[in-house]
Amino acid sequence: MFHMKKIVSQFLFPVPLTLEFLLVGLFLLWFTRRQRAGKVMVTCGAMLLFAFSNLITSNALLRPLEHSYPPLAVTSGGGRLSSIEFIAVLGGLGDDDPNVPVTSHIFPDLMVRLIEGVRLYREIPGSKLILSGGRYSSDGMTKMAEALGVSPGNILHLAEPFDTEEEGQQISPIVGSRQFILVTSASHMPRAMGLFQTRGLHPIAAPTDFLAPRRPWELDDFVPDGYKLFKSQISVYEYLGLAWAKLRGKL
Repeated sequence: MFHMKKIVSQFLFPVPLTLEFLLVGLFLLWFTRRQRAGKVMVTCGAMLLFAFSNLITSNALLRPLEHSYPPLAVTSGGGRLSSIEFIAVLGGLGDDDPNVPVTSHIFPDLMVRLIEGVRLYREIPGSKLILSGGRYSSDGMTKMAEALGVSPGNILHLAEPFDTEEEGQQISPIVGSRQFILVTSASHMPRAMGLFQTRGLHPIAAPTDFLAPRRPWELDDFVPDGYKLFKSQISVYEYLGLAWAKLRGKL
């Protein structure tokens, strides 16, 4: 089911979706008499590509996700969160290439999650880090956390979960009914919180990796580029994930 979900969702991401429109349109223009339909498909594909690679669209898609939960403020010593025992950092993409430094074993978004987790760990005495998300992800985060000075004895390494739902399954017996801090990218937080709460867990949201900050518009914002397209892809991925979870009654 995991691999089937990943394969099917790929066809609905911005780049594959626009290519589908463009390729169908080109086929109609070159090999059929349906010229009008072909022009419509090519036009739709071009417009979708422009929209998805524009900052207005990408930020409009991201912001409702990213601002569902505010950043978690923790005072020195933990303050009201001083009784928190576990800080769970959800996984992402990573690799174990021995020819690159440990800082390159986890992807940038995962690095930001880990740094936020380590920051909270240092602010809350006696807390432990739960690092999950598959072998490459959890291994890379574990190595990096230790390089940042986290004691190996304060790291719980979960190498089996492959998606957010499985992470909830693995974390559940560790935290039980206790509150714990949940760290993940701001765009991913609504889905993660929903899946964890449906399971009966009590996470405290600590979103990070905000990609759509509020600031004045600049001229370059209206010029399409790959990074803006990437942000649109992240948004579409999360909206698809939310829809899939709701269809299965997980949210």
